[in-house]
Amino acid sequence: MKHLLNLLAAIALLVWGTHLVRTGILRVFGANLRNVLAHSISNRYAAAISGIGVTALVQSSTATALIVSSFVGQGLVTLPLALAVMLGADVGTSLMAVVFSFDLSWLSPLFIFAGVVLFISRQSTNVGRFGRILIGLGLMLLALRLVTASTEVLTQAPAVKALLASLASDLLLEITMGAVLAVVSYSSLAIVLLTATLAASGVIPLDVALGLVLGANLGSGLLAVLTTAKSTVEVRQVPMGNFVFKVLGILIAAPLLGLWLRHVRPYLGDPATVVVMFHLTFNLLVGVVFIGVTQVVAGWVQKWLPKPEKTLASGRPHHLDPSALSTPSLAISCAAREALHQADIVETMMLGMLKVIKNNDLQLAEDLRKLDDTVDELYSAIKYYLTKISREALGEEESRRWTDIISFTINMEQIGDIIERVLIDIEDKKIKKGRSFSEAGMAEICELHARLVDNLRLGMSVFLNGTVRDAQKLLEEKARFRDLEREYAATHLGRLSDNTVQSIETSSLHIDLISDLKRINSHICSIAYPILDSAGALAPNRLRQPALMDEQ
Repeated sequence: MKHLLNLLAAIALLVWGTHLVRTGILRVFGANLRNVLAHSISNRYAAAISGIGVTALVQSSTATALIVSSFVGQGLVTLPLALAVMLGADVGTSLMAVVFSFDLSWLSPLFIFAGVVLFISRQSTNVGRFGRILIGLGLMLLALRLVTASTEVLTQAPAVKALLASLASDLLLEITMGAVLAVVSYSSLAIVLLTATLAASGVIPLDVALGLVLGANLGSGLLAVLTTAKSTVEVRQVPMGNFVFKVLGILIAAPLLGLWLRHVRPYLGDPATVVVMFHLTFNLLVGVVFIGVTQVVAGWVQKWLPKPEKTLASGRPHHLDPSALSTPSLAISCAAREALHQADIVETMMLGMLKVIKNNDLQLAEDLRKLDDTVDELYSAIKYYLTKISREALGEEESRRWTDIISFTINMEQIGDIIERVLIDIEDKKIKKGRSFSEAGMAEICELHARLVDNLRLGMSVFLNGTVRDAQKLLEEKARFRDLEREYAATHLGRLSDNTVQSIETSSLHIDLISDLKRINSHICSIAYPILDSAGALAPNRLRQPALMDEQ
């Protein structure tokens, strides 16, 4: 029993070490890896090569699948190219299995020692996160050595020898078992390395080991499908297409296992090498055979998972992918896209507000007020999603982006509330009482509204791109809008002095309306402050102080 527990502990340590390496690399290089993939996917062959490189570094084709799926969801990459990346990703994780099959146990204490020193001394920095990666690599190498030692002891027991002698190869059972283990451990790499170690120790026959390897490949594809099950259709299409490749590859490879063992095994030497080289050969052949038909498989997947019809606005979050939470840089990107979706609905409300003022449309006013509930729901969803992202896992830039998103969504939510109150005032004080603004007053409102829409769009651009020049321009617009509001308030008072009937009837509403438009503009311009502050371009004596006074 003690030796069995030692084996199980060693297996758990191998899985945990793989997890540390994968998450550590994603935290340190996540944004850069996304940029590499985004800029290197020009054709299917370049896409496959980039998939090999990124996955060899991350040591997880599932992580690569999540990143590429997000690109498809954003419309940055077509589905056929994303599937080509995944074919390369499977080759990349196979190459890492070959590397780890060599005797690198002498590196284990070095990696663990150096990693612990770096992690403890610089825990919250990229240096500390790199130390976490070294710890994971050291634990993986240590675990492989412990698995070997434990299995050697176990195989000497008479009961185990009798059990091994009674084993008969059942390929379907082996594939199923390998798939289940890969899903449970969240790592096909760990299962392949474990299988190679067990085969080298004589615990399992070589034909059984190859069946488990096929199952581990199937499990890695199934794992990505399960991980993205609650994501949008565009995100789910990539793992589904990759799963199709794996199923077709296994259907082709399974009948050829005997030929592999008969003709290739004599040239490879020990069983561990046979296992990892079979894993590599399988994924290489799948890549070569299917890279030319990614368009066909993409067509199948799009029929199985068709995109839903888009509506004008929906309270359901479109981009908050729960599977991206394990990759902080990817999750931040998802939250930013959802914040822009929230801003799009606010823009819809703002454009409709003027139509209500002009046309006295009560039905449109009611519909627009319902959209404020959608804005509030999206704000709550984005806020909750961001709280599930580990702040410790974020770099300095990503942490600043996290704060910017929270600030942006708060401003959008408050703008939606102001527009709702404006619509209620329009209904009660103008439409139901049959009043109308004077021609000059209506022209002033239209002018302020047009500037407001332009500033909102500029604010969305500032939030998306973070350019200092646009942020400065947005603050300049704030000053112009404030001056214009004061000018129009004065001209309205002039019309009251001239006893203009329409101006007298709508005086209170007119003053309140231009004041509310000014408040909306202040919230829009608040988007610029974090950008200018981080760039050191926020002058305290000219910009910050007046802004604070205005908001008070």
